[in-house]
Amino acid sequence: MLDARDAVQLTQALIRCPSVTPEEGGALRLIADILGAAGFETHLLRFSTDGTPDVDNLYARFGRGNPHLLFAGHTDVVPVGDEAKWSVPPFSGEIRDGKVYGRGATDMKGGVAASIAAALRFIDRHPNFGGSIGFLITGDEEGPAINGTVKVLDWMQDNGETFDHCILGEPTNPEQLGDMIKIGRRGSLTGHIVVQGKQGHVAYPHLTDNPIPGMMKLVQGVLAEPLDHGTVHFGATNCEFTTLDVGNKATNVIPNEVRATFNIRFNDVWTPETLEAEIRKRLDQAAGNSIRYEARFEPTNAIAFMTQPGPFVEKMSAAIEAMTGIKPQLSTTGGTSDARFICKYGPVIEFGLIGKTMHQIDEHADVAELEALAKIYEGAIERYFAS
Repeated sequence: MLDARDAVQLTQALIRCPSVTPEEGGALRLIADILGAAGFETHLLRFSTDGTPDVDNLYARFGRGNPHLLFAGHTDVVPVGDEAKWSVPPFSGEIRDGKVYGRGATDMKGGVAASIAAALRFIDRHPNFGGSIGFLITGDEEGPAINGTVKVLDWMQDNGETFDHCILGEPTNPEQLGDMIKIGRRGSLTGHIVVQGKQGHVAYPHLTDNPIPGMMKLVQGVLAEPLDHGTVHFGATNCEFTTLDVGNKATNVIPNEVRATFNIRFNDVWTPETLEAEIRKRLDQAAGNSIRYEARFEPTNAIAFMTQPGPFVEKMSAAIEAMTGIKPQLSTTGGTSDARFICKYGPVIEFGLIGKTMHQIDEHADVAELEALAKIYEGAIERYFAS
């Protein structure tokens, strides 16, 4: 019989639910049953948008008092890839050499399981504590992220469900458990450039207009000067060109146009709007009157944000240090997460497992680290409601 207060057992059970985005796979219903039996009010929420798959999500809350500590996470996982290359079935949750194997073990069914185990243990000891503990678990983090966390948050607001602080259990530690708390994330902005030319024979360049030198000049114009030099909690904004294409299979033909794509991971110096304006200014200056180009920027919901260090962060840090002996670094590195949505409603930090094997063949989590993570969360809950 499954003991949901055991983070390892619950991780195994969740791995056995084949919840590849957007399939729920039984994971959210399993959690809803566990939390419902423990006295949580649970809501299984399905959201839809034209052109995207329907997605199941879960919101659950124990207690109605304040403060309300919310745990967030996702049970959807990426595809397993070539299953034949796995040493164990990817949805088996098999334990081997002290590690739990399976898709989602680190990203992030292990984190979800540890937070649930911690909450249930705390409630067992303090059934009448004065505040509330909630869970927001989505099935759409690895997918379009349209019918998941962002819509659950809207539903919460419409139904008077607020929270005071949130812990998101994404895998945040690079080397060992306790290394790092994410107190923010950089924003992400993607742009596309097209430079127009005139196609023709390479032996008659006077009859053509080669767009490639123009594109090279525009790229250099964007990258020549740093966008900034970083801030107290953020590194410098970084722009990387990721494609440069002419679609030309002939060696004796000057192409008609050249296309480039770039992505910028930006800090809290910028908003998407101010950053776009700066890039357009640099492109115009590089183009002058001689380069014909168009630039297009994709819409983004990934803005730079940060939870200011203070009592909430300190309590999480203290729980980590008490368990691991490590004082965690406060970081804003890495890619985007659902914290970019959560931060609009309340302070959010991220702390979870070591992320080395996420999305890989033979993804796994260390049994001892799962147990330690549950104890860290338990210590954080104790400190949070101590006053």
